[in-house]
Amino acid sequence: MLLERSGMANQVKDFADALATNHWAFAPALMGSPDEDWRNPRDGDQLIVTSKTQSIAGAYGIGLVSKIPVISWHRLELKGSPVGIPMAFPVDGKMKRFYVRDHPRCALAAVLDNGWLIINTHLSFVPGFSLMQLIKIKKWANTLPIKDKKKIIIMGDLNIPMGIFARGFGWNSLATQKTFPSWAPRVQIDYFLSQKVASEDVLHFPSTFPGISDHMPLTIEID
Repeated sequence: MLLERSGMANQVKDFADALATNHWAFAPALMGSPDEDWRNPRDGDQLIVTSKTQSIAGAYGIGLVSKIPVISWHRLELKGSPVGIPMAFPVDGKMKRFYVRDHPRCALAAVLDNGWLIINTHLSFVPGFSLMQLIKIKKWANTLPIKDKKKIIIMGDLNIPMGIFARGFGWNSLATQKTFPSWAPRVQIDYFLSQKVASEDVLHFPSTFPGISDHMPLTIEID
């Protein structure tokens, strides 16, 4: 939100405006840009930005947009890995490796007016650490104010390339599609997870690359 890397746009609000809804929220995982100088969110920072609150300075994080009214928003802090990993990036037409340090993450949950709980997150790229973060989210999900555990969805970039680990502890993956990288998908690291809903109850529409992300989008419709 409000970063040079995205044209100083409030991307979550822009998506909400395109969908003609004012039910949206942004949760900053860090203040500033992960590509530049940044700091951890502090107590004085606005940790959940919505259409009803004042905007904040540039921050990097996650968002949710809903056409269904939101009863309440919730946030879970997730520490980043103490160590980074080497990662390859295209530079002058060639792939070059750089050491990239991890940063704090968070999960953003919306309790919807129709009784569903939707959780969005973007987990660590450090192998193993993302799995520990996901386990924490799954435990947290069951503490939130939702009566029907069948109506909980965890979604987002989990950075877990093996679905068997993402589905651990009795959760189901509601979509199967290679999602990364978008120009030549090789692995699935983006998911919709549910404890009760089975894939047979979901219509999954394989998506094509829309040109706005290095990930393929996932689209589902729950019957």
